[in-house]
Amino acid sequence: MFHEVLVAVDGSADAEQALMQAIDLAEAEHARLTLFSAVVSPPAVAYAGVSGEVVANLARDAEAEAEKILNAAVERVPDQVSVSTMLSTAPVRLALLDQIRDGHHDLVVMGSRGRGAVRSVLLGSVSHYVLHHSPIPVLIVHAEGSQQTTDGTSTSGQQAAG
Repeated sequence: MFHEVLVAVDGSADAEQALMQAIDLAEAEHARLTLFSAVVSPPAVAYAGVSGEVVANLARDAEAEAEKILNAAVERVPDQVSVSTMLSTAPVRLALLDQIRDGHHDLVVMGSRGRGAVRSVLLGSVSHYVLHHSPIPVLIVHAEGSQQTTDGTSTSGQQAAG
């Protein structure tokens, strides 16, 4: 059913759970995995009054962290599963949708940070954005032990996904 599975990884517990689900799917379907991560840059305001050298160091550190996350994810994939990686320096929402469209994927698997509806409106939710803009199916995964309650919180104390 699935041949090309795209997995978004960011080092969070939810992304780790999404990776494990994607690995299980890839093994069962003999599918290829593409692991996707994006370099998270602080907002421009954070750079106010900071020298160009400091900004360059921050950008380099952010890219190194994203590469570290991708490498750790690759190590989790069994040898019998074909895997490739994609690291983007573009804004994550648009970069992920570009990869979905250009990569010929037939499923996206990603974690949800569990922010809840109100916080997602204020802060944004990559999983929510992808869910509503992706031309292919999206599987949103929550970390184990995080269950939504009726008041929008989770049993782990985090907000439920929005």
